Amino acid sequence: MKRLNKILTSAYYKEASDIHLTAGVPPVFRINGKLILEKEDKLMPDDTEEMAKGILSEKVWLKLQEIREVDLSYGIAGISRFRVNIYYQRGSIAMAFRIIARDIPTIDQLKIPVKLKELVEKPYGLLLVTGPTGSGKSTSLASMIHYMNQEMNRHIITLEDPIEYLHSHNKSIIDQREIGFDTMSFKEGLRASLRQDPDVILVGELRDLDTISTAITAAETGHLVLGTLHTQDTTGTIDRIIDVFPAEQKDQIRTILASVLIGVMSQRLFTTLDQQGRVAATELLVNNPAIKNLIRSEKMHQIPNVLQTAKDQGMHTMEMSMKQLIKDGKISQMEMRTYFE
Repeated sequence: MKRLNKILTSAYYKEASDIHLTAGVPPVFRINGKLILEKEDKLMPDDTEEMAKGILSEKVWLKLQEIREVDLSYGIAGISRFRVNIYYQRGSIAMAFRIIARDIPTIDQLKIPVKLKELVEKPYGLLLVTGPTGSGKSTSLASMIHYMNQEMNRHIITLEDPIEYLHSHNKSIIDQREIGFDTMSFKEGLRASLRQDPDVILVGELRDLDTISTAITAAETGHLVLGTLHTQDTTGTIDRIIDVFPAEQKDQIRTILASVLIGVMSQRLFTTLDQQGRVAATELLVNNPAIKNLIRSEKMHQIPNVLQTAKDQGMHTMEMSMKQLIKDGKISQMEMRTYFE
């Protein structure tokens, strides 16, 4: 435990985003998107096993032996909280840690679209944040929950795997439920939440047909539902949702989705020009009458044209966002070229 906490504390002060502990190499930190090998002794299988046992309860240790990987959160008092995945590779234990900031960043601090403040004030509907793993989706969602907590009187239920940011009750009541501990799955937790008098439900990941279907039903029946998908852009997100349904239901789902969708924000993180951090580029779709019509009529390929021409409504494409970041001196032209190649 002492060695593990020392490594994690060092990573925190070096402003790493991730820590990788695996047998055969020293600890590896991801700093500004790049993997950096630490100048320490190589970790051995016994080292990583001892570290894992130090942060797992007996019940979760047995679960790791059975299914060979577990997710959890871990905290060091006065330093930070960490999202953790412990798994087996080549017969030995490896660990991946994601550092979670102690303070929940605001929408303004993240420099994501301020239009989101207006969107989360909607009384019901479906609002999605998408992007690849490590693109900051959880942090963006946390900033939206934080905004509601500061400004609105709501009962908010979050379903997370694992819990990352800890929210204190303020104007809102926030119940945070961790998958595997407080509820067995996103699907079961989401179904149960409908009986818990929520105003807002956050679903950490819309993984399957049942979860997506229940989330849409929740939005349709008067709840604000926030969720994430691992899709690359706003148009792909809408296609993904419709595609998970059987063929005979697709037309009905298009009509329902056109009605309940509030918006979709896709995001990516890029290394800043000074190499000192990362900044988010975003694509934002707001479900206006034009978008609704394109969804109903199965003309999603025309959505990018609406994003480009509806800037006055807060919409923009990823390319527009990146060009603005280049103009503001935040990222290099190379970042943009690499992304669109």
